[in-house]
This record gives sequence, structure tokens and C-alpha cells, in this order.
Amino acid sequence: MSLVDPVGQLFLRLEGRNQPMHVAGLQLFDLPADAEPDYVRQLVARIRGITDVQPPFDRRLRMRLGAAFWTPETAMDMDYHVRHLALPEPGAIRDLLALVSMLHGALLDRSRPLWEMTVIEGVAGGRFAIYTKFHHAMMDGVSAMRLIERFLNTTPDAETLHVPWNIPRGRRHAQRGGLFKGLAAGVRQIQGLPDVARALATNWGDARTEPDYTGPAAAPASMLNRAVSGSRRLAAQGYDMARIRDVAEQHDVTINDVVLAMCASALRRYLLDHEALPRRPLIALVPVSLHTRDSDTGNKVAVIYANLGTHIADPVERLHTIARSVDYWKRRYKRLSSAQIMAFTGALSTVAGLNLLSGLWPKKQSFNVVISNVPGPKHGLYLADAPMAGMYPVSIVLDGQALNISLISYDDSLEFGLIACRQSLPSMQNLLRYLDDALTELGSPSPATTGAAHT
Repeated sequence: MSLVDPVGQLFLRLEGRNQPMHVAGLQLFDLPADAEPDYVRQLVARIRGITDVQPPFDRRLRMRLGAAFWTPETAMDMDYHVRHLALPEPGAIRDLLALVSMLHGALLDRSRPLWEMTVIEGVAGGRFAIYTKFHHAMMDGVSAMRLIERFLNTTPDAETLHVPWNIPRGRRHAQRGGLFKGLAAGVRQIQGLPDVARALATNWGDARTEPDYTGPAAAPASMLNRAVSGSRRLAAQGYDMARIRDVAEQHDVTINDVVLAMCASALRRYLLDHEALPRRPLIALVPVSLHTRDSDTGNKVAVIYANLGTHIADPVERLHTIARSVDYWKRRYKRLSSAQIMAFTGALSTVAGLNLLSGLWPKKQSFNVVISNVPGPKHGLYLADAPMAGMYPVSIVLDGQALNISLISYDDSLEFGLIACRQSLPSMQNLLRYLDDALTELGSPSPATTGAAHT
């Protein structure tokens, strides 16, 4: 047995029927040109036939003295973990995402290893989809996307099929010397405590004097921060990366600044639709990956608190407000190591974490929305010989955080996955249109979006 890491323990404690704590991905594939009528059925049989399950997919939870441990599962049921569903004709994308919304609202069974894969056939246009979810105690979104990238082929090859739970060693980054690495990391964290203390002191001073500082507890109350039910709504769409890159160059900001500005403009318009725009700006919690090349799984993230400038009517002024807010945190983190950054943001976010865990201060907001941007594959990928047409992240909705916006880049497209509580945020799918309008406002003409999908 091995102890679940502290972040994973928190995710397990946060989980409830209205708040499943798993991350997921939805991939859309084109059927090969020469595919047989039962291509997907044969594919599912091949996937289920790969029964050599590697860590962490072969582990289930065991509770001891109030703490969670991972213990090996000796009887994997692949028919349970790999499901096969089909959409009714005509298999519209709207129907696909309605199905995924329902699947994403269902809790993982804690008596089994905490992952599931669902293969969905009958998608319009000669396509099928795969929806895979992993508990956040197993891995974070960056880890999940890395796994997805590594099990897919870079060229079409009908004979070569890999799955996330069994990736050839050549495709995995070796993780040697785990004990010594853990000891060394602990020593570095202890050595870095004075720097963390100084960073916290600087943070306290900047909160009073720095105009571009944005920190926890600065967020206004909003309709995004209602209590949530267990029902979910997924909206997803791809946008041409060239458009976003052009806007970034035009305004001398980063691509991530433009992405945050798109989200800010869309949220401002959505809240205006519902006569619910706060006077103070919305605050986004933006996870920052601290993974290295040899850290495949686990949770290794810091955070930025970004001022979204939603109180500003001019889209260009809003963009530069966001850029300055993000740049403040970049400058702060440059002075700290990865271990120090995690310790610093952990200390900074303690109140927010306790509030999420306990619900003691339901009207106190540290942030309004999570916006996560994960770098993805820069070239087309294949599942065996089936080309992947799009990949969309599907993240977590928390009580008091009714919307999550996640993105991943793929083959010069930026794929948005928006997940929300369908009861708290009506007509959330309108945000997709507002995201595109935001690019147009910033100076990029609006061609047809790529991989359009919404429900």
C-alpha cells in the first residue's frame, strides 16, 4: 500500500454526489476510409483485450485510520472499465455532448480503480468518440493530457493500438530514484522556507500598494458562485490558433493573455444577459503546471489569481489589464523554485481551501472561475489508424464554483471545454458564441470555427 498524496486526500474529501472530483477528456475520431461496418465494435474488443494494467490504473482505494491509501487491484474487470455505447441516429454533436454531460455527472466507484473509458459510436459524419475520466486523486489535468498524447500514434497504423493503462516503456518517462528524489525534494522545501516566508511578506505589502496585484479574497459575489447540483452541462468548441496568435502579436501580449481576455469578454456578456454583472472585476484562478519531463502522474500545480477586468467595457483595455495582472505573478514566481512556488501558493490559498472543504463562508469568494490552459500535441494523432479530429478537456465543477473553463491546444487549434452545473447556469452554451465574438472585437475576423460542438 502507498499513502495518497495530500492534494489527493483533499480531492477525496471534497467529493460528494453534487461534486464529483474527476477530470476527463473527450476525443473525437474519424473512421478510417476503409473501415468495416463493425470497426468500432472490433476496436472495443481490442481495447478490452489489453489486460496488462500498469500503475496507477491498477490501484484502488483503501481507508485506514481516516486516511486513504492506494492498494493493488488483483481482479481487473475490463468490461466494467471499458464501456461501449452508441448514439441514436443521426448522432449529432449535440447528442454526443448531452451523453457526455450525463456521464460526467456520475461518481466513480471507489471500490474499483478510479477510472473509466467509454467508446461512443454513431457520431455524425462517420465519426466515433472516446470519453475517459480519471479521479483527480490519481492525476491532474496535465498528467491526463500527457497520457492521452502518449498512447496515440503519430502516424496511422491499424496494427498498433495503445491504451492509457498500458503504454510501451519507450513512450513513458522513466521515474527512477523515487525515494531519493522525495528526500531531496523535502530537503529543498525545508531550505526554501525562509524564501517562502519572505514571499508571503512581500505579498502582504503588494496587496496594499501594487496596482496590478490580484490575490485571494478579492473576488466579488456572482451567479457563477452558486451552490451546485450533481447535473452537468458540457459545451465544447475549437478555435483557430492562428487567429489567437494574430491578436496576441497585434496587441503585444501572450496567447494565454488573449485566451483569458476571450473568457473575460464572454463572461461579461453572459452576466449582462442575466443582469448579474458585478461592479468589481471577476477573478480567475489559473493553474500553472510545475510538471517536469519525468513527472507523469500526481498533482503538481501552482496558481495565478488573474484580474479579468470584467468591469471594463473596452475589450482592448480589458486585455491589457489582464496581461498586467498575469505578468505580476510571473515576476513573483521567477524568484522562487517549483517547490517554493507550491509551498507559497498553498499557504496563500489556505483560506480558500478551508472554505471549499467546510463551506463556512458561503459568501466569501477567493476567485470566481477556474480557467486552465494545457499545452497539447502540435501535430495530428491517431488511435490505431483512426485520425483524431478533436480533443476537449472536461474538468471539475465545485460547490460555489459552478463553471470551469479548460483548454488544450491540438494541431494548431485551441479546443475549449466548458463544464457547468446545468441548474445554476442556464443557457451556458451561449458562451461559445461570445468567445468567438471576443476575438472579433480584438481585431480578428471570424471565420468558421473548427470542430464546432456544443450542447
